[in-house]
This record gives sequence, C-alpha cells and structure tokens, in this order.
Amino acid sequence: MRYKVVPEPRSVAFLREAAETLPLVPGSVEDCCSRIRDETAVLSRDRAREYLTLLEALGLAEETDRGYRRLRDQPGDGVLAERFRERVFGVRELLAALDSQGELDVDGAFDVLADEVPRWERDRREDWEEEWRERIRRLLEWCVAFGLAERDGDEYHPSS
Repeated sequence: MRYKVVPEPRSVAFLREAAETLPLVPGSVEDCCSRIRDETAVLSRDRAREYLTLLEALGLAEETDRGYRRLRDQPGDGVLAERFRERVFGVRELLAALDSQGELDVDGAFDVLADEVPRWERDRREDWEEEWRERIRRLLEWCVAFGLAERDGDEYHPSS
C-alpha cells in the first residue's frame, strides 16, 4: 500500500518528535492527533492527522484495532528515507525522473507525475492540477528533508 497524504514538509527530527508524542498503549485517532497538535508546532487537528498518517507510512507509528501507538524501536534515518520512497505515492516516480532528467522544477515534476494521478482524484475536483502541484511540491521538499534530493532555487536535483 502506498500512502497519498503529504503534510507540509518539516525535518526528520520533527517527525521523530511527533512520534514521541504518541502513546505506547494505543490511543484513539482523536487522542493521538491532539497529542501531536498540543506537543508540537502543528496548529490544527486536521494537520496533525496528516502527520499521523505519514508517521504510519514511515513505520514510526502503527494503527491497531484499538487506535494508534508509537513503536518502541525507531528506525534510522536511512530506513525512514527508504520507507518514504517506497510507501508514499509518487516518490519513486519523482526520484526516477530526477535521476533521468538531472533536474526538475515543480511544474516539470507535475508533468512527469500527472499521468499517474488516479482518475477518481482528477474527477474529484475541478482544480485537481493545482492540488497535485502543491502535493508534488511537498513531495519534493520531503525528498530534500530525507536526503533523497537537493534543492537549488526552484530546481530539484538528485542527491549527490
């Protein structure tokens, strides 16, 4: 399964901090989102929910039948970067495009990924292209945060 939720980019250290706010004994989504919101710089419950989903994608948290919990054994940064690449929708494709083209801006990255956007996502909103350009910008910025890409002005390059 590949996750599509992509919250506003921050640092890997922030993700670890957010994961530490979660209980070891599973808590409800509402409780976990409140913890993330109250104990980090996330301003709303909706944004906290996005981070909770990313934490799950990266294996920093897991959903159980009783709610979410943090995992005791936290993976290293390299493992998190690999999980981001493999478990978040669009990352593999963007990194492959960066490798083959050498550099991309957000519009060029959108052109690469546009055909991969599911039909139901396109039909869901009239402004789907704008929404996906923003999503791609966030993906690229997370790639930078994970050391998978570098940014120079408006251009993104494969990491060296």
